[in-house]
Amino acid sequence: MRIVCIGGGPAGLYFAILMKKLNPAHQITVVERNKPYDTFGWGVVFSDATMDNMRVWDPVTADAIQVAFNHWDDIELRFKGQLIRSGGHGFVGIGRKHMLNILQARCEELGVELVFERDVDSDLEFPDADLIIASDGINSKIRNRYEDVFKPDIVTRPNRYIWLGTNKLFDAFNFIFEETEHGWFQAHIYKFDDTTTTFIVECPEHVWLAHGLDKADQQQSIEFCEKLFEKHLDGYPLMTNARHLRGSAWLNFQRVKCEQWHHFNGKSHVVLMGDAVHTAHFAIGSGTKLALEDAIDLTKLFQEEGDTVDNIPAVLARYQEVRGIDVLRLQNAAWNAMEWFEVCDARYCNTMEPEQFMYSMLTRSQRISHENLRERDAAWLGGFEKWFAEKAGVKVEEGKPVPPPMFTPFKLRGLTVPNRVVMSPMAMYSAEDGTANDFHLVHFGSRALGGAGLLYTEMTCVSPDARITPGCLGLYKPEHVTALKRIVDFVHANSSAKMGVQLGHAGRKGATKLAWEGIDQPLESGAWELYSASPLPYLPHSQVPREMTRADMDRVKDDFVRSTKMAAEAGFDILEYHCAHGYLMSSFLSPLTNQRGDEYGGSMANRARFPLEVFKAMRAVWPADKPMSVRFSCHDWFPGGNTADDAVELARLFKDAGADIIDCSSGQVWKGEQPVYGRMFQTPFADRIRNEVGIPTIAVGAIFEADHVNSIISAGRADLCAVARPHLADSAWTLHEAAKIEYKGIAWPKQYISGRGQYETNLKRSYAALGK
Repeated sequence: MRIVCIGGGPAGLYFAILMKKLNPAHQITVVERNKPYDTFGWGVVFSDATMDNMRVWDPVTADAIQVAFNHWDDIELRFKGQLIRSGGHGFVGIGRKHMLNILQARCEELGVELVFERDVDSDLEFPDADLIIASDGINSKIRNRYEDVFKPDIVTRPNRYIWLGTNKLFDAFNFIFEETEHGWFQAHIYKFDDTTTTFIVECPEHVWLAHGLDKADQQQSIEFCEKLFEKHLDGYPLMTNARHLRGSAWLNFQRVKCEQWHHFNGKSHVVLMGDAVHTAHFAIGSGTKLALEDAIDLTKLFQEEGDTVDNIPAVLARYQEVRGIDVLRLQNAAWNAMEWFEVCDARYCNTMEPEQFMYSMLTRSQRISHENLRERDAAWLGGFEKWFAEKAGVKVEEGKPVPPPMFTPFKLRGLTVPNRVVMSPMAMYSAEDGTANDFHLVHFGSRALGGAGLLYTEMTCVSPDARITPGCLGLYKPEHVTALKRIVDFVHANSSAKMGVQLGHAGRKGATKLAWEGIDQPLESGAWELYSASPLPYLPHSQVPREMTRADMDRVKDDFVRSTKMAAEAGFDILEYHCAHGYLMSSFLSPLTNQRGDEYGGSMANRARFPLEVFKAMRAVWPADKPMSVRFSCHDWFPGGNTADDAVELARLFKDAGADIIDCSSGQVWKGEQPVYGRMFQTPFADRIRNEVGIPTIAVGAIFEADHVNSIISAGRADLCAVARPHLADSAWTLHEAAKIEYKGIAWPKQYISGRGQYETNLKRSYAALGK
């Protein structure tokens, strides 16, 4: 094949090497606009795993890079006067210029033609090429030429950064945070050769502007950074290799991803590679990794399909399909890491102690979990767990197991929850005229015996017409109090678990069939009148609710107050106010479902007016030593609906009204919603509200193993974790997860102790069989 690589960066050079190795008969040219053996940039960094992959595909190149690279395992944080170090992370650093020189030399050795000082404007300059690799960087001319085909999605991020270097050598990957009168700056620092270190300085836009750095030239910016990080530089200056750029050297990161990766221009097949098709933020250090692995994967597919002209279309189709999955996964991790650095000024720097800040930073990409940290550096994590337990009020005795964060207590007002696991409210549709029965006793009793720290009832309705279905729990008649008190008393007498009641009103989503008879489907007989913020049905064929009047509001408020008093009488430890998922209070909060023109519609303050009025009335009659939580949908997942920004505003309103903790769910407000699912997918809402508003939160949604809970709690992303469906599949989920992580500090019910040893032994046998 005749192959032309436009752009002599890692992607183009390495692909040329691998394809020439695969078949020396290929005629391959790499065209680069810079001079021979000349390039710009400081160091690049990638993981040990990438080096291992390179060694498989071209040991000669890998060996040359290995001789030149700097390897380190440790990450070091310097923050608020403390220095914290964690090991086992495995990075490789090498000067970008040195690496490209190695790749260029290998190309020449294999017979690849290198053309320098040629700036390519179009792929049509190479009409004889069978395959054109457009590896011409983030500002790719080839991608821009076929923008309607490749459909690039380019997002410019808000933080400002400047890429510098220094001869001060650091022996770990360092992150340094320094506070100024206008906010925080952070430096990302790693050594890449025997004399030089990369030193990237980053800050939020508002901090950059406040310091007048938008008006500073390069030298003034360097002098500012030297003064800011003076105590860490030990007299060494900072350097730039961007003198060729005009004006400020401060940049904004651009995230690039393309819908289509390849195109036939009529004569040649053109495929994007490296930064031309995708970028990854330097916070995860994987741009070079992506470029190298692009080259490896495309070569591998030619090897499998056959490296002939006829196979090019099939290979490129498979390339995007296969490679796109890995790239998306890594770009998502890079996005998470990037966002962490973008918000740490507002969210973490001023609220967290260094120990937790370090944990949060290490797990920022969400690819590294609690147990993964234990594999990397058990000593550091053990010290962190001891610190966390002591902060939670646990007296750690010598020789006794230190409880992981999941199993530390949590205090709200006069309530102490024994661990961080919550059984989320889940409708069982099994009440009789609102009254709990033996099913509910067994349901809650078994989960309490199964180790959960806090159990919430399903949404317990404040009146007959507040129910979702005829099978929903209620708390509006004396017999309801008696039935629920029986359950609460059992849980208190037989476990350390606490009981919470969730009070709510179905609103426009009421009068529907039991879930197994047709979820959300309207009752065919026996329905009751519905009312809501506005007369909008949930489904097109649902009953149209009546718009609530002030008289309706007064009655509903009285219903909530009555049920709150009954909840106290039943002995519940905490009360949750349900303002989520499109039910009555949620219908006031969302602009999708609240189209009122009076003082209860319009702005967030107006939309929240009635829900807050009810909350305050409930708080006034609920015992002062008992906490109240509020659950709301932090995102409507539909255009024009509430977003995470609105959730922050809403949380502030409820905090000011006396809420103790926010239960952060999302969606179920409007049919047609498009949630972005994934493990722990709603936890970012809990994280943001907790750390920006300054109120405890409950994370919920796709949390299904101890590793998730420990990671969330340790990083300060939430204070409690609500686990839903796993509790339906396993009533002893908490005890079983403790066994899986070999934590023996949680007590089993005395009646079940004989089963504990066998369960733990069988787990070990299963792990041994799997080679764990």
